[in-house]
Amino acid sequence: QVHLVESGGGLAQAGGSLRLSCAASGRTFSTYAMAWFRQAPGKERDFVAAINFNTDSTSYADSVKGRFTISRDNAKNTVYLQMNSLKPEDTAIYYCAARRFYIKTNPSYYNDWGQGTQVTVSS
Repeated sequence: QVHLVESGGGLAQAGGSLRLSCAASGRTFSTYAMAWFRQAPGKERDFVAAINFNTDSTSYADSVKGRFTISRDNAKNTVYLQMNSLKPEDTAIYYCAARRFYIKTNPSYYNDWGQGTQVTVSS
């Protein structure tokens, strides 16, 4: 089990950038696949991006491909989401999640979640 804390959310203009961070506790961070999900008001929690435990594989939702980049620093127990060319439809609460080893895009496969960070993109 890992404890996750997101940061870096806020307000951005359309076309702008934000970088989200997710700091994890525990000594076994390097054995976890990490993912970002987002949830807009009245909508389901959607997959955004994920990275395998050993960084050899990443996955992105079609809606963010080419604009968002997920990365991790195992020495710092941190995963990042660089968000560029932001759009108003990217507005949501962004959640960091963890599961052992390999990527899944369905949130039901993730056991550990952060509290979320709000991202708001104005047009």
